[in-house]
Amino acid sequence: MADNNKQRFSVLAPLRPALAAFGERLGVNVNDANPVHLQSNLVVELPSARLVVRVAGARSLAAVSSSMEVTGWLSSRGFPCVEPVGIPFRWEDNVLSAWRLLDLDKDRPPSGSELGQILRQLHNQALPPFELRRLTDPLSDVAAAVNSPTGTAEADRRWLSDRIGQLRKVWVDLVSAQEPGLIHGDAHPGNLFRLRRGGGLVLGDWDGVSVGPREWDLIQIHYFARRFKRYDESDLKQFTQAYGWDVRDLEGFDYLVLLREFYSLSSYIRRAATEQWARDEVAYRVRTLREEDATAAWYSPQRQPWQ
Repeated sequence: MADNNKQRFSVLAPLRPALAAFGERLGVNVNDANPVHLQSNLVVELPSARLVVRVAGARSLAAVSSSMEVTGWLSSRGFPCVEPVGIPFRWEDNVLSAWRLLDLDKDRPPSGSELGQILRQLHNQALPPFELRRLTDPLSDVAAAVNSPTGTAEADRRWLSDRIGQLRKVWVDLVSAQEPGLIHGDAHPGNLFRLRRGGGLVLGDWDGVSVGPREWDLIQIHYFARRFKRYDESDLKQFTQAYGWDVRDLEGFDYLVLLREFYSLSSYIRRAATEQWARDEVAYRVRTLREEDATAAWYSPQRQPWQ
């Protein structure tokens, strides 16, 4: 327990000034700040204020702003999603955003069927009455990561750069079976949260929200099934039945999964510059991609004991 508290303190220590300034701006107490999750973003609970603070890098300002605007609009329409509070707050190299703290039931993970239902509900929404980015190039972030200083081997970087160029052309040529619409961008059961009271579900983590092909949302659970073995054929069948259309019928299905696989590399490549586990995972994923091994399991970052 003491070690866990030390780790919590070490995670929060450099962010104390940012949290204090953010708390003053919101008029809430941040002395009970408690980190609960660290991966692409740091998630900090403020129990007394009944808020959650997400801490992202400064380059995420536009994405965070869009996520708060869209979820505020969707919440007003009755769509079950996380609710933003205020506007993003930039502090040095970080962007902080506040959200309503939810009382979650973590013992009952959502099913594939429930994900299919909520995506069908989302994809039936009209476009919001404000400008929202278009998903024209899902590989822009990973391309930028490959071209920045990283700990990735030079041979792997060259191969990734060439392959990304090829896949960008594939993306342009893919024929969507549906009209472009409002999409979540990172739709998998891990971003679907069950409420303790009533058992209802809310969809979170909207940093990838955009207007784009709905298949981009539908492919994510298949990517997770292939690379992380989290979902079996029964889960995929329930997901498909609940949504009402099978993305596997699309001629470019395998390419869509491959695009998702490359898309997922960006955060690992960036962290490879300073973290050995990320360097190892990038090297392993690139090797499986180069060998066209579609059955190899990939690995997520190991959670800290306090998460």
